[in-house]
Amino acid sequence: MKKVILLTLAAVCTLHLSYAQELKAYQIYNEKGKAVSFGKMIKQLSKYDVVLFGEFHNNSINHWLELKTAGALYRQTDSNLILGAEMFERDNQDAVNHYLAGRTDADQLAEEARLWPNFKTDYQPLLDFAKQHHLNFVATNIPRRYAAVVAKYGMDSLSKLPAAEKKYMAELPVKVDLATPGYKEMEAMMKDHAGDKVMNFISAQAMKDATMAKSIYNIRKKGTLFLHFNGNYHSKEHGGIYWYLMKEKKWLQKLKVAVISVDLSDNEQLSLPDDAQLTEFNIVLPEDMTTTY
Repeated sequence: MKKVILLTLAAVCTLHLSYAQELKAYQIYNEKGKAVSFGKMIKQLSKYDVVLFGEFHNNSINHWLELKTAGALYRQTDSNLILGAEMFERDNQDAVNHYLAGRTDADQLAEEARLWPNFKTDYQPLLDFAKQHHLNFVATNIPRRYAAVVAKYGMDSLSKLPAAEKKYMAELPVKVDLATPGYKEMEAMMKDHAGDKVMNFISAQAMKDATMAKSIYNIRKKGTLFLHFNGNYHSKEHGGIYWYLMKEKKWLQKLKVAVISVDLSDNEQLSLPDDAQLTEFNIVLPEDMTTTY
C-alpha cells in the first residue's frame, strides 16, 4: 500500500511539473498560422528591408521581445540595422542623437524630448541598445501638436503652416483612404463619439502613419534592415504605416516589408484567436499577463 501511495504521489508531482512546464509567455506564428520558433522568425526577418513590430504599449513581454529581436537581428544582419519608433517625434531627433552620442543622460533627454511615461522601463532599453552598438535610432512620428490640430480642424489646417514646420511631417497633401485596413474599423468605433468630426480623427491617424512611413523610407539605406516599433494598430492587417510604405505611387522603389502583429489569448497554449488577421509573423501573448499601466 505504501508503495502504491508513493507511486501515486510521484505521478501527481510529475503531472503538476509537466503542467508548469507547459505554461508559455508567448507563441509565434507565421503568415500561414503555423507555430514557429523565435530563431526561425529572426532568420526570415533578416531578409526584409523593413520590419514593423507592433506592440501593446503596456505589455512587458511585448517590450522584452522587441529588445531580443533587435539583438538577434543585429547579429543576423552583421550590424546592418537601423532602429526607429513611433514613441519619438521627429522634432526630438536632435535630443535623441545627443543621448546616443553620450552628450546627455536620461534625465537630460527627458528635459529635451517629449518622452512617454513608460520610457524608462520600455523604451530606454531599446535606445540604450542602439547607443551601445552605435546604431542609428530614428524618431519617426509627427509631433503630437500637429496631429492634435488635424484631429480638431481637419487635414487642410496643416497647409497653413510655414515650411519650417512642415518638415516634421509627411509631404502634404496626405491621401486618406477608408479602404486602408483599420481605418474603416476606426470610423465604426468613433462615429458615435466623434460625430461629423470622425474623419478628422482618422486623418490625424493617417498623418501619423504617413509620417512614420516617410521617415522610414527616407532613412533606410540599401543593404540595411530598418526595425520599427509602433503600436499594433499602426500596422495591423498590413494597414497604416505598411499601407503608406507600399501604396504611395510616387515612391517607385518597392520595399520588402514584414509586419509583426500581436494578439492576446486566454488559453495556456496561446492558440491564435479565431479573428486574428495574419501578417508575416504573429505573436500571441497571455491575456492575463500583468500590464504595466
